[in-house]
Amino acid sequence: MRAAVCPEYGAPDVVRIEERTAPRTGPGQVGVRVDAAAVNFPDVLLVAGNYQVSVPPPFVPGSEFAGVVDEIGPQVADFAVGDAVTGTAVFGAFAERVVVDAAGLAPIPAGIDTFSAAAFGVAHRTAYHALRSMARLSAGDELVVLGAGGGVGLAAVQLAATMGAHVTAVASSAEKLDVARIYGADRTVNHRDGALREALRVLLPDGADAVLDPVGGDLSEPALRSLNRGGRHVTVGFASGVIPRIPLNLVLIKGIHVLGFQFQDVPVDEFTRNERELRDLHASGRVTPHVGAVYSLDETVAALRHVGEGRAIGKVLIDLT
Repeated sequence: MRAAVCPEYGAPDVVRIEERTAPRTGPGQVGVRVDAAAVNFPDVLLVAGNYQVSVPPPFVPGSEFAGVVDEIGPQVADFAVGDAVTGTAVFGAFAERVVVDAAGLAPIPAGIDTFSAAAFGVAHRTAYHALRSMARLSAGDELVVLGAGGGVGLAAVQLAATMGAHVTAVASSAEKLDVARIYGADRTVNHRDGALREALRVLLPDGADAVLDPVGGDLSEPALRSLNRGGRHVTVGFASGVIPRIPLNLVLIKGIHVLGFQFQDVPVDEFTRNERELRDLHASGRVTPHVGAVYSLDETVAALRHVGEGRAIGKVLIDLT
């Protein structure tokens, strides 16, 4: 099979396309012929050796995919050859075939194609669980979304609007903000046009109820300052590459809640509810992912650069059909 391989840690340019022996399934595992793989920012970090977990090279990067089951290992009862599935793994998705534990797979709802499924999973799940269980977002709430043009940010804009919240989208270009408006943003701010703190003060004179922050860096503090008393600031990552330092007096004075999101911190009953609700939103067509760019497997380096340089709008996919 053909696969993108990271032979050593470094910039996206180190990745090469190679012929590799297709992996075989073991107990509890499922083989999937990959149709599409999504490129996420952690993939860039993993190739660079800068992610929170490391994989010794050589390895096949890629953590999110969708395709069709072509082999079932022993002790697997929930899937059959021919099933359309989506899945996640730390690595291995940028290849014509991937083998994963059955627990890492989910069936694709009827009527949803594999490309939409590949683009939907990680970003929309992260955004929805963070909004529903951490930010405790309700209809009528004022929400500020940082990085609103990226995968998680744009998903959050769309989902929050669907939940009845009022969304202020913050991003780095007019093009990203145009797309955010299409997906439900009520107000937009290009943070490169001036001080974010002042812009949010003008747009939200009574303050925001919640902030969703996948960016970090210099944007976190002004967004935190925009919160009203008892507001919730949910951090889901640091796409800027800079971990912010927050003055705790702001938290004390306003009684602000600063929350970190990890899937494992969502209570089991809420996790099950959130997954069901999100699946229904996708299957009904009320929520759909925005695919901003599609690359071939041979263009994997370009796809990684696209995401790593912050140029992605919504999701970036690699086409393996």
